[in-house]
Amino acid sequence: MTGQDDRKGDGMDAEKMETIAKQMMQAIPHSQALGMELDEIGPGTAVAHVPYAEKLIGDPRTGVVHGGVITALLDGTCGTAVMTHPNAPGGTATIDLRIDYMRAAKPGRTITARAECYRVTRSVAFVRAIADDGDPDDPVAQANGAFTMEAHRRKGAKA
Repeated sequence: MTGQDDRKGDGMDAEKMETIAKQMMQAIPHSQALGMELDEIGPGTAVAHVPYAEKLIGDPRTGVVHGGVITALLDGTCGTAVMTHPNAPGGTATIDLRIDYMRAAKPGRTITARAECYRVTRSVAFVRAIADDGDPDDPVAQANGAFTMEAHRRKGAKA
């Protein structure tokens, strides 16, 4: 992938990174309702999936999963990638998320999202992600987003 890789930073131990990422997924009721599960994390990266379920179908005639499920999966995975970035000081929120849908997901298939936080500034993190239904070379959707960076609190500063 192109672009500047900012994942050097102060570093975050693997246990802390995993705790933060799991809290991110578990803290959001919508993610739980969709059955979203975290598969893998790394410095500024995350992989998560949503298993196929009838309750997620958007078109009963075809059995295709609703596009909103893919949006939520991409958004949550991108946010998790931001929170696991070594230069990320804490929480995050979506500023902008552009999603290009390339095709319908195949009915009955688990949808997996892979996200990379590739650039962090003082106040914004930039992320890209791909969602697929079994073949990463044939994506269902791709996303590019900007996320807020929670400011470091100075000693004695009020929240």
